[in-house]
Amino acid sequence: MQALELLAPARDKTIGIAAIDCGADAVYIAGPDFGARKAAGNSFEDIAELCAYAHRFGARIFVTFNTLWREGEEAEAHAQMLRAQAAGADAFIIREPRIAAWEDITVPLHASTQCAIRDVARARYFESLGCARIILERELSLETIREICAAVRCEVEFFVHGALCVCYSGDCRLSEYIDGRSADRGECIQACRSLYDLVDGAGRVLLHNKAVLSLKDFNLKARLEELADAGVSSFKVEGRLKNASYVKNVVRDYSLALDALVAKYPDRYCRASFGRVSGGFVPDTAKTFNRGYTELFLDGRRGRWSSMDAPKSMGEAVGTVLRIRRAGGRTMQFSVRPLRGGLQLRNGDGFAFTTAEGVVGFRGDVCEGLQVSCKDVPDLREGMTLYRNVNAAFEKVLETQACRREIPVSLSVRIHGSYVLEVRARTQDGREVLSPFHTDVETAENRERAEAMLREQLAKRSGIYSFSVDEMRIETAGGRLPLLSASTINGIRRLVAEDIDALPCRTIPLAAGLCAWPADAGTPSGGPAALGRDAALMRSKYCVRYELGLCPKYQGAKPPKDLYLLNNGRRLALHFDCAACEMTVTAA
Repeated sequence: MQALELLAPARDKTIGIAAIDCGADAVYIAGPDFGARKAAGNSFEDIAELCAYAHRFGARIFVTFNTLWREGEEAEAHAQMLRAQAAGADAFIIREPRIAAWEDITVPLHASTQCAIRDVARARYFESLGCARIILERELSLETIREICAAVRCEVEFFVHGALCVCYSGDCRLSEYIDGRSADRGECIQACRSLYDLVDGAGRVLLHNKAVLSLKDFNLKARLEELADAGVSSFKVEGRLKNASYVKNVVRDYSLALDALVAKYPDRYCRASFGRVSGGFVPDTAKTFNRGYTELFLDGRRGRWSSMDAPKSMGEAVGTVLRIRRAGGRTMQFSVRPLRGGLQLRNGDGFAFTTAEGVVGFRGDVCEGLQVSCKDVPDLREGMTLYRNVNAAFEKVLETQACRREIPVSLSVRIHGSYVLEVRARTQDGREVLSPFHTDVETAENRERAEAMLREQLAKRSGIYSFSVDEMRIETAGGRLPLLSASTINGIRRLVAEDIDALPCRTIPLAAGLCAWPADAGTPSGGPAALGRDAALMRSKYCVRYELGLCPKYQGAKPPKDLYLLNNGRRLALHFDCAACEMTVTAA
């Protein structure tokens, strides 16, 4: 039986708990430092609370230590890892191989995507260090993923949703070059989302003011079955800087997809944690932040991956703009011709449209039917396609209609002797408790009514547990039942829940076995020396020439000899390795 894990991002404890409630099997989060997201640090007290909550469902919490250290930081990183371990962390996501030598770090280590694992040799290297899991590059084909999974015994994790860096993970120094803030330190300025002019060696402008290096967002929900069949056991959602509504919506969507996969192959797959999610909302990733979606290189073929016209979230196309009426350049009103029936606009909806200069966004202050009133947006013209990138009604649903996660518990009730009531409980994860209660009360005159009330009250929720009474046996003389009040029965149910809570929820291992931790793993070919830290500021599978139909290899084009990116007087050179099918960016 292969366990499938949905791994969710969390900027903070509250978002982490929401992700667990929406169906995540694991959450990754940063401590105070060394977490590769400067704006997403958390205290160890918060990490402890998140771990305690997740562990009630057999879910896991992974703490990120995936920055490169500066001289003198090793001792502080070590101390923080020990504190995170004491707080209950289930694993560390790491980048520094030397961590594997620390004997007092006893939780599993996961080799971060920044370790640039994109072939078998590199996968085996990090497995040989003792990593219980490797996190693969996003730019891989399904065939390569399958090869890597077959070559290692450790767990394999792969991103399935969220923002895409244009470069190979861990191999980008563009932010540091432009602004002095290093992506390797969690300070990336997202220069790949900036606007550039693309010019050739003669100075001709091929593209003006475009986000040439910006990619669409990853979405592999339709490919989960293939990834699981290839050997991937953890399906990761990107987004430690995203807000709660984004995380809840995406996690719920993918959790339902994994549930469907488990239901399709019940003898082959199971989820990696326990609990049943009810209530909440109907997820829709088209209504949450995205730059358009792509499956990138999963099929081993190039495609149109760029979001150069929309480096920010455009949202859903809702219609075309009609009958604009402006009031002195301060306010405006317009109507929308919908692309499909049933369109409903709400006050506070966010809208976007594109111009030659990029994406323009604005807020609809008052929306009545298909009429919008707002502050004047000078560039908006009749006939333009209008997108909705903030759906106020959907955001309200995400905020107010919370999911509820509960662990199913089956009860067997036995009544015998002098009104001794025994409740045997068995949880979904296999915990069993036997709780006896002495009920020195009168006998119920109406046995059927008393039994119905006992069954009804015991089968209610209690905390995170959802009870069901599978069996009720009555072994007293004459089949008598004690006359118990509803409050007494509720008290019995709460005490049973406390007895269950006293036992830890079990966890499900994802991999069949893990390798040993050798004292010296060495550096095989494909090890750290192959990270590609050369003169390139960025190395990428994405190719501007292919995106523009200028690829000599696949499109038979004759591209300009030299291509450059210009931004605020800064000039970057593009280089193309057609044999490796890669593009690099260097200072020019």
